[in-house]
Amino acid sequence: MEKKIEPEKASKNRQSKNMKLVYTAAGLFSFIVGFSFLAIKISMSMSTPLEILTYRYNFAAVAALVPLIIWRSKIDLSNKPKKRLILTAAFYLGFMAFQAYGLIYATSIESGIIFAVVPIFAKIIAYFYLGEKGTWKQNFFIIMSISAVVAMFVFSVQDFQGVNAVGLILLFISSVLMALSNVLMRGVRSEYNPYTIAFCIALSGCLLFNIMTLIEGAASGEPLQYFAPLFHWEFVLATAFLGVLSTMVSSLLAAYMLANMEAVKATIFGNLSTAISIIAGVVFLREPLYIYQIICTVLIVIGVVGTTLSGMAKEEIEEE
Repeated sequence: MEKKIEPEKASKNRQSKNMKLVYTAAGLFSFIVGFSFLAIKISMSMSTPLEILTYRYNFAAVAALVPLIIWRSKIDLSNKPKKRLILTAAFYLGFMAFQAYGLIYATSIESGIIFAVVPIFAKIIAYFYLGEKGTWKQNFFIIMSISAVVAMFVFSVQDFQGVNAVGLILLFISSVLMALSNVLMRGVRSEYNPYTIAFCIALSGCLLFNIMTLIEGAASGEPLQYFAPLFHWEFVLATAFLGVLSTMVSSLLAAYMLANMEAVKATIFGNLSTAISIIAGVVFLREPLYIYQIICTVLIVIGVVGTTLSGMAKEEIEEE
């Protein structure tokens, strides 16, 4: 006789399998975002931030249309509130724009570390907007991350590296916009599927940045400058990575993650990209690596892991 699986046990098995997929998506998201800093820095040696954003979203738009054309995926926007979806896309595009311009003045290492403060903003926003509450342990580890980021900048100034104030402000704003986008993305999870969210972000970004680039070309009297970056194969490869993987695929992964876990926890997984961005910056761009950056990064990662584990413990207690 075949053994019958208890409904409760079967449900737990399905939930466990689903969470493995969620954490796999989170890990892949971290890897892609970590290398996006490297791709942006490579592109900047051959083009302007606006040109990078334009071609990034050109590739993202093409990638977004593939499922629609080949697999007949559906974009269902009818009879659904669109305000939050528009705000989600707007904040995400703002995050990309401020990040691109901020990287003019900052290294990929510094930008990766600044990106680590996103969960702090996400936690505050999610508390007021979604009512997501944390434990004292989560708050402790989040404070640890904040302290590490602040210490990194203090030591940078004392070491006479001179953190550029403009770059710091732009990347700080970028982090706030990313947090807002993540929280709102979780807020629309019940109304739109991940593909619809990613599709809207890709198409709106393509339209917006192409218009801005064409206006800039017309104003400067050099409209053909639009095609100049395409003569550099490194730029094409870097922006293809940024558009297809770091924009379209990461948007899908982020939407999937935020549909299955708290906004703070999902955002914290993005912080694993900090270590990847630092390694990539040192290995490929020969950026300097200082001992205090290593220590601060370790503290940030401890804060990330601690916040995640304490959150998981809280969920287990609530389920019991």
